[in-house]
Amino acid sequence: MAGHSKWKQIKHKKAKTDAARGKVFTKLIKEITVAARGGGGDEAANPRLRTAILLAKGANMPQQNIDRAIKKGTGELPGVSYDEITYEAYAPGGTALLIECLTDNKNRSVAEIRHLLSKFGGNLGESGSVGWMFARRYEVVVPLQGMTEDELMEIALEAGAEDFSVENGEALVTCLPEEIESVKQAMEDNDISVGSAELAMIPQNTVKVEGRNAEKLFDLMERLEDHDDVQNIYSNFDVDTEDFGG
Repeated sequence: MAGHSKWKQIKHKKAKTDAARGKVFTKLIKEITVAARGGGGDEAANPRLRTAILLAKGANMPQQNIDRAIKKGTGELPGVSYDEITYEAYAPGGTALLIECLTDNKNRSVAEIRHLLSKFGGNLGESGSVGWMFARRYEVVVPLQGMTEDELMEIALEAGAEDFSVENGEALVTCLPEEIESVKQAMEDNDISVGSAELAMIPQNTVKVEGRNAEKLFDLMERLEDHDDVQNIYSNFDVDTEDFGG
């Protein structure tokens, strides 16, 4: 795995703290609010909202927080209006970054993102400068429980999955957005629990990063991840995770 999936794998091995959980909740509440604003509060008719709620429940967010975020999105409760922005950037080692933000102040966000990039050896690119290197796909994480890798792979590929890999007892199933319902239905039909399913920007090619450039890249991504406006970061890097706590 590389890029987005690799970064998630590395993050999951870091210690969780109450402060970190608070940041996760903040990001998820923003996503639920924006999803409800754009597609309504009925998760059955709003795939983006349905995905956001699944992620929130996976993070053990209380139901009342989820309900409140939905109502803020639909206007039933007062709330902040967020703009969706994707910044395209270059990072250490010749890697590309897509930085998805939800912000109530675009001028502040771009200034702070630009400052972080500059501080850690990156720079902001023009719109379209790196976006073409990525493709939007669903990533479905499935625990390998009571089923062999080959059996699960056959089910996923027959349902329309585009790619399949296994690491640390979990399968990562990648599919086109239009195939996600078919893949999830196939899992349900075979009594397979889905750990998570979320949209991601998958790099079409990767760049190997080592040594000091890898350290600077991870420092940058951690600082971006900590930024209140940043929802997701995608990159085309490839590293050996054992060199960085993996």
